[in-house]
Amino acid sequence: MRKQRIICAVTNDLLYDQRMIRICTSLADAGYEVMLVGRRYRNTPALVAQPFRQHRIHCWFIKGKLFYAEYNLRLFTWLLFQKANLLCAIDLDTILPVLFASKLKGTKRVYDAHELFCEMKEVVSRPRIYQFWKGVERYAVPQFRLGYTVNEPIRDILAREYGVHYEVIRNMPWLKPVKHTPEPEPFILYQGAVNEGRSFETLIPAFQWIDLPLHIYGDGNFLEQARALVQELGLSQKVLFKGKLVPTALQAQTPKATLGITIFENKGLSNYYSLANRFFDYMHAGVPQLCADYPVYRSINQEYEVAHLVADLSARNLASAINQLLASPAKLQTLRSNCLEAREVFSWQAEEKRLIHFYRSILG
Repeated sequence: MRKQRIICAVTNDLLYDQRMIRICTSLADAGYEVMLVGRRYRNTPALVAQPFRQHRIHCWFIKGKLFYAEYNLRLFTWLLFQKANLLCAIDLDTILPVLFASKLKGTKRVYDAHELFCEMKEVVSRPRIYQFWKGVERYAVPQFRLGYTVNEPIRDILAREYGVHYEVIRNMPWLKPVKHTPEPEPFILYQGAVNEGRSFETLIPAFQWIDLPLHIYGDGNFLEQARALVQELGLSQKVLFKGKLVPTALQAQTPKATLGITIFENKGLSNYYSLANRFFDYMHAGVPQLCADYPVYRSINQEYEVAHLVADLSARNLASAINQLLASPAKLQTLRSNCLEAREVFSWQAEEKRLIHFYRSILG
């Protein structure tokens, strides 16, 4: 019997996308033929072999309106010549090519709403950009009757605004053995996108009053501004930009941290109702974290206290909260022990079952 074929589309680099690697691996293991298509960056390393197929689309433009226009056109054209039983758009920036291609080809389609795209700071703070993407959302999302998202608040917002009833499939790591091996020189860790709205404007200055260094693994649209702020404050020996790591290398590095950071500005509902990948990555590595006191994190932390929650994200308050944690080894050990207990519950092994059930209900 021929395998059902699923194509998932993103705009980012496939090499570093832990979430999509996890999803596509699970679908491939469940017997589907899976293709993940994304963007080819300049000077990007070669792809790592995966249980699913991968394809990168080259673009002349690297950011902004021209990039999105070019990528969407190239993705649409590429999709037209692919055989598939189902097309999946990951976030709003791939939804139009998937919508139009699925209509022309008579193919089933799914929307993976990883976040509230229009409510990201870099969108919601720019009125014209917001109006454009909100128009795309209003037009396209109601035409995706099948979909899933990462938590209940986002699911409820999409249901209220567009009448769609999506599943909740949270993004959690595989449950694997972890060995806590502290570095000779302890450090605080931020891993993930260095983007607008991630509170770097207050996190970086906070390290004027913190003894441990901050290691930043990742890049994004705020990287140059973050580097400039570090230079301006004379913190080049305290705040270190480590670049992007492939998932396996990052997973080896994370358990070495003394403390992880998961904070966002409260600007746009995407941040307020977020459920960041790093929140669970720290948990699974047995690393306590300082985390924004927003609803979804608060709900999990009430069940298993794995983080110290902060509502005030000013530089002085972040420094005070971090220093209080560093001065309390007993508190850090309690959080670490809670992480190791919580990771047994919040794992991809559990979420994977929901994912497979969702696709089997559509494709068999």
